[in-house]
Amino acid sequence: MTQSAHAYAYLRPSAVLDGAGGRRLDLATSGGATPLGTAANPRFFAGFLADPAPAAAALLAVADVAAARYHQPRRRASLDPVVTANGDRLRFESFSGCCGVHARLDVLAAGLDGGEIGHGTTNVDVNDPLREALTRIGPADPLHLAVGPDALEVTGLDGRLVEKKVPLPERWLRGFAETQVVAAGFDLRAELPAAEAVRFLRALPRSGRGATGWVVPAGRTLRPTTRPVPGAVCLPGPERLVALQRVLRHALALRVYGPPAAAAPAASAWEVALPGMRLTLTLSPDASRGFSGEGGVLTALAGSTVEQDAELVAALLAWEPRIETGELAEQAGIGAERVRAALTRLGTAGQIGYDTAEAAHFHRQLPYDAGRAEAANPRLRAARALVAAGAVRFEEGGATAVVTVGDHLQRVRTDAAGRAGCTCLWWAKYRGGRGPCKHVLAVAMVREAAGSAGPAGSSGPAGSEVRG
Repeated sequence: MTQSAHAYAYLRPSAVLDGAGGRRLDLATSGGATPLGTAANPRFFAGFLADPAPAAAALLAVADVAAARYHQPRRRASLDPVVTANGDRLRFESFSGCCGVHARLDVLAAGLDGGEIGHGTTNVDVNDPLREALTRIGPADPLHLAVGPDALEVTGLDGRLVEKKVPLPERWLRGFAETQVVAAGFDLRAELPAAEAVRFLRALPRSGRGATGWVVPAGRTLRPTTRPVPGAVCLPGPERLVALQRVLRHALALRVYGPPAAAAPAASAWEVALPGMRLTLTLSPDASRGFSGEGGVLTALAGSTVEQDAELVAALLAWEPRIETGELAEQAGIGAERVRAALTRLGTAGQIGYDTAEAAHFHRQLPYDAGRAEAANPRLRAARALVAAGAVRFEEGGATAVVTVGDHLQRVRTDAAGRAGCTCLWWAKYRGGRGPCKHVLAVAMVREAAGSAGPAGSSGPAGSEVRG
């Protein structure tokens, strides 16, 4: 598994400090992006948490996911959570080491008391002493939150730098990209009041390998079912929701999001509403299946204009908590579909997330290059190689394409609705459930290039031919 080392440089460890004005939660920041450019240790907020106890528990839940490997837990993971300041809220995010669980805590304006919220993204240090201190935060303890150092704290701190070098597998970056694409297809499927939410979540297993199942709304609660009946939501590996146990005593409701029920296992999102906050865990379709291999970004990344569109759209983003696709399309002068494809490509650099509660994308800025996940995707690379080799040929009528791979031929058929299928083993195994195969991608690339080059019957790129 490809990985690179990423260094987190903190001025001091994060800590809970006692002072004359009460306790203070100091979260150390490292290497962040801001509206003024890159900052070594940016400061995004200084004020009070309106409800300290649930906030402390929710932060611990995000840290739990960052430290967990739910599939084959051989060793503890070590990815520090990411915080994004969107001007009206703070978002804390983490991924499990196995890339199968994404956690996000949204601390909304109602959860913060005083202090201006900045704009930008950075990593925050979560260490063992901080975790222990957070477990001791009580409901009556006023808690001041500082995300980043202030100017006085920075002065004279030579020699106190805390550096952590963390291996970052490429699959984590692809996981951030895939999660926002998957979640964009979710709808609210169920909402449980506090008592039923606590009862349901406490009944779930906390360890072990749970089988993939489904739950279906039944009155004010959720009822397990062995098959995806209408209205059902997939619950893959229920033990992966264990981090939500941290916040159950503060829960106001449980909201469940997912795609329309289908026979195959699917991802789902589980949101616990807290006072002034939302804690959401998004689960991959199977405990052994990370988001990094889902392939949901591939179709958008295969477009010929997506790179230029992404550069144009990126210039218009400013850490908005809610991205309106229609407004972006108007500002950029391109269609909404091209904007959505551009957002997907920006997601491969961790610049875009998706909030299921608000059914909208949001802007963040992780320390990755745009297109890095695209370059690391073997199916996309293989599809581009097929196009370059002239391996795609359309048959009479244009609905069927033949793709030559060595001494093998694969046929890709596209129906009137634009849905494609292939004769290859990948398609036979997954039926499009993990994104398109390399042959479908190559055909889409050639079809788009031929369509933009002229009418049917003209030559596509790399010697491919379109007859119609």
